[in-house]
Amino acid sequence: MKIEQIPVGFMQVFCYLVYDEASKEGILIDPAGNEDDLLRHLEEKEITVKYIVNTHGHADHCCGNGKIHRATQAKVVMHEVDDDFYQQPESKMFARSMGFPSPEPADIRVKDGDELSFGNITMKFIHTPGHTKGGCCILIGQNLFTGDSLFVGAVGRTDLPGGSFNQLIASLKKLVKTLPPETVVWPGHDYGERPRSTLGIEAETNPYISEYMD
Repeated sequence: MKIEQIPVGFMQVFCYLVYDEASKEGILIDPAGNEDDLLRHLEEKEITVKYIVNTHGHADHCCGNGKIHRATQAKVVMHEVDDDFYQQPESKMFARSMGFPSPEPADIRVKDGDELSFGNITMKFIHTPGHTKGGCCILIGQNLFTGDSLFVGAVGRTDLPGGSFNQLIASLKKLVKTLPPETVVWPGHDYGERPRSTLGIEAETNPYISEYMD
């Protein structure tokens, strides 16, 4: 399995290309800008994208869904709660006010514990509400793609519609208590001292975890 961490868009979202080297089948997590560059990269590496996976429904993380979907026919995957929430008229208006196209409906709606496969790789969806109601982390082996639920040394904001600080803290506690400390954290933005971390390091050094753990 190969993982590529690619900053995209004017908000420098971390998009992730994850693919099976044998079958050349893969996924794009949060393709949120630079879509033409992403498509050229896929073509050069001869990778077939099976799924476009969104960690959550904020437009800065899924604004590239439509163009990538039309070019590759990959199915868009999002948690069912965020798919509902961000199809509401007020959510679409908020996306447009930030200069993004409003998210299109997902092709596949997932919930906590659901799994999907590409190539010889299986990904599992872990519902981590708090940044948004339907935010998810994607677990692939010992790799956890956390979107805006967890950054290196910080967490996503909870003051936007659908956010809840208490829910986010509960979500982070669940991750730390149920996953091994060596689990690699791949965040949605490069807001920390390094572009990735581990759950063990975050449990010890991230104040949003260490100060709230029971």
